[in-house]
Amino acid sequence: MREGYFIKKNKERWESYKDNTDDPDEIAKRFTYLVDDLSYAKTFYPKSNTVRYINSLAANIFLSIYKNKKENRNRLITFWTKELPLIIHKHHRTLLYTFIFFAVFVAIGVFSAMHDQTFIRAILGDGYVEMTEQNIAAGQPFGVYNNENELIMFIEIAFNNIMVSFICFASGIFLSLGTIYFLFKNSLMIGAFEYMFFQHGMGFKSILVVFTHGTLEISALIIAGCAGLVMGNSLLFPRSYTRLQSLMMATRDAVKILISLIPVFITAAFFEGFVTRHTGMPVLLNLMILGASLLFIIWYYILYPIKVSRQQHVGETD
Repeated sequence: MREGYFIKKNKERWESYKDNTDDPDEIAKRFTYLVDDLSYAKTFYPKSNTVRYINSLAANIFLSIYKNKKENRNRLITFWTKELPLIIHKHHRTLLYTFIFFAVFVAIGVFSAMHDQTFIRAILGDGYVEMTEQNIAAGQPFGVYNNENELIMFIEIAFNNIMVSFICFASGIFLSLGTIYFLFKNSLMIGAFEYMFFQHGMGFKSILVVFTHGTLEISALIIAGCAGLVMGNSLLFPRSYTRLQSLMMATRDAVKILISLIPVFITAAFFEGFVTRHTGMPVLLNLMILGASLLFIIWYYILYPIKVSRQQHVGETD
């Protein structure tokens, strides 16, 4: 078809497309026709003004569609109530394996500390052990938590916790071995730390005081480790995808899991900076904070994702 005839045949229709319409079906029809016309013109008249003219018409319709597209105002809410729980449920098995790794490594730390008195110093450092022993002798075993201004301590701990979680996650890129090593190192420290207090007959007290913030902090470490393993395992087990495709999909999930930990770490830092320093709090209050923290982790990262997944499955079945 000659270009002149092509223009004459379609010019009236093209001109009518300049009149705006709110009918979505009409907009879709116009856009479809213009894409067909543009494809034809690019094939037979690639360097002509006709191509630029049709392209401008199609671009205007496309922009009007994008401009009038209604964004989901509840996007942030659905991220926390649906999208994230479904991602967590998808990786529940990895989360279980991460918890098992953590528990085994803590047990190794406790066992090693029981059978080798130099192990605690090797893991925690001579300076920290000596400071703690001095505090215990002075009747302030947890004095380390009230040596600094509350606000400064809160900011420093929150930043440190977020960095620790990021390192634990990012280490997963080394075929998951980096994350496992990071969990091993930190779990040994936790096991040695707790045994040190049990050795001095202050085990129950240390749980009450330290786990006021430690419940959220340790849980977040495990979940960050899960995110790292999700990313690392995607390289080891890409299934039917290429390794790059598998890594990209897994990293998106892992980053979202990591984002969910930011408020957890901030809350843990608040407890450590403003609450843990009050070592003389009533036991009931300690237990309430500890219990509420544990229940939240179990609910949001285990029970609620199962519920959301089942609801989605029922909806898809219907």
